[in-house]
Amino acid sequence: MSTKKTRTPDPPAEGDGWVGVDIGGTGIKAGLVDISKGTLIGSRIRVPTPHPSRPDAVVAATAGLVSELTSSHPMGIGFPAPFVARKVMMAANIDDAWIGVEASTRFAEAIGRPCTVLNDADAAGLAEMRFGAGKGVHGVVLLLTLGTGIGSALFHDGVLVPNTELGHIEVRGKAGEHRAAASVREVKGLSWKHWAERLNEYLAAVDRLIWPDLIILGGGVSKKPEKWLPHVEARPPVVPAQHQNEAGVVGAALFAHETFLARG
Repeated sequence: MSTKKTRTPDPPAEGDGWVGVDIGGTGIKAGLVDISKGTLIGSRIRVPTPHPSRPDAVVAATAGLVSELTSSHPMGIGFPAPFVARKVMMAANIDDAWIGVEASTRFAEAIGRPCTVLNDADAAGLAEMRFGAGKGVHGVVLLLTLGTGIGSALFHDGVLVPNTELGHIEVRGKAGEHRAAASVREVKGLSWKHWAERLNEYLAAVDRLIWPDLIILGGGVSKKPEKWLPHVEARPPVVPAQHQNEAGVVGAALFAHETFLARG
């Protein structure tokens, strides 16, 4: 484990980007974010998620990736797990060795600056609610990230209800993400229409539990809504995420900004 000391947060500077990181089952993405606009400054960068995705390997890969980005601020990291008291509580799409780890401390020690860590879908949801498809929407809004698994972020009147794991709702005897994640379409070679039929079943199961006013679908598939959206049938309106696959990076940076400003 690195013994580097973390820096005291610098005050926000005009035009100085905040680093956001999105750790997924297949890739680690990062970028500099203009938190006043919710947009990337320059290009997003990416490395594959190590396999096995044990803590030392993922932390090292993340530290190496963000070393390419210059910022004077703390860093935000979206991570595929729920957190309680800053510790990882489960590991559906990451190695089980992460369970019980205080992730923010591990990343901060390796990177050499303060880090905030939150559920990756929650990070994507923050970006969409602040600057994307959920902006100005009241009531219950559900964002689902369709990737290796299915992540979920739930909001009521713009306020996040953290750590929902709605991808694990059972559909036909399996976790919903094992039937309707984007990775399932690719592995099984499903047509967009056939995959959308599975997605419809999953959306119906979620709808019966929380009755959202709007569902936002994110992840890589949000870049191709014309392929699947015409086949989606659900009670509430369903729209693609506007930040597409960059939502997690943007939201992680927003979370870091708000967290450290709140601490003064």
